[in-house]
Amino acid sequence: MASVGVKSSYWKGVRDALPFTLVIIPFATLFGVVSSDAGLNVLESLGFSIAVIAGAAQFTALQLMRDEAPTLVVLASALAVNLRMAMYSASLTPHLGHLPLWKRAVAAYLTLDQNYALSIVEFERNTAQSTSGKFAYFLGAVTPIAPFWYGFTVVGALVGSAIPMNTGLDFAMPIAFIAMIGPALNSGAHRMAALVASVAALLFVWMPWNFGLLVAAGLGMATGAEIERRAEARA
Repeated sequence: MASVGVKSSYWKGVRDALPFTLVIIPFATLFGVVSSDAGLNVLESLGFSIAVIAGAAQFTALQLMRDEAPTLVVLASALAVNLRMAMYSASLTPHLGHLPLWKRAVAAYLTLDQNYALSIVEFERNTAQSTSGKFAYFLGAVTPIAPFWYGFTVVGALVGSAIPMNTGLDFAMPIAFIAMIGPALNSGAHRMAALVASVAALLFVWMPWNFGLLVAAGLGMATGAEIERRAEARA
């Protein structure tokens, strides 16, 4: 019976994540095209996606590399863009933290925006679910995403310049993040953090090497944390 429940959780994760393929396909293809345009070959583009498996950080790093930014700036910017993964991990720990080390390592590598957004909602809604069931759902939610990310990175790199950069493939990035972030803006702290970060990103767009995004992210997180601190103090 337990194995049936685990399989059911896995396939539920797969079904829930399938709509994200509509944005993962053009997003990954675009990265392959951009990386090819930047001079990376197919294996290098695929290796980039396998090693980092985080679209926003990959685009950020690639753009800075093309701009010949210092290596330290490239690394710091990519890490800052991926800082949200640390927060994802912290919120997943109560649900997956009791797994064996190798499963936690797999979960750490496969923590993506899409399957995190699906999983945390599922875990909080279905509190009676076992740890094995939660891990199965988590893996199911990444199954339609990671292979498509790898595969269509290769497609984009192979096609390369045959796909014009003005085809609008870049629409996938904002749509993907809006779809994930929108439902999460369910408190005043979240909404204010998003507002401050958005306004700050526009105000500091003049800063070189995308430093404006780092400033905006810091201001947004600080705003949300301060609002939550004050709310807890009042309570």
